[in-house]
Amino acid sequence: MRNVTITVEDDALEWARVEAAKRNTSVSKLVGSFISEMRRRDDAYMRAYHEWKNDTRTWSSDGQPYPKREELYERGSKS
Repeated sequence: MRNVTITVEDDALEWARVEAAKRNTSVSKLVGSFISEMRRRDDAYMRAYHEWKNDTRTWSSDGQPYPKREELYERGSKS
């Protein structure tokens, strides 16, 4: 692990101290956790984007009309 020096506005640092205390951790660990979580979310987003981009399925109807919602879900008018 590496140490990093950051510049933070006073009110943001105060919030971080209070939040770290609520979570029974240090500001350093709180910031580290935040960065790790952002990285995980970014990685998951990029994986999903690439899966979507490489999806070869087509969603066209080939000229046939799409089925009605009621037909798909076996719903009909109730009498």
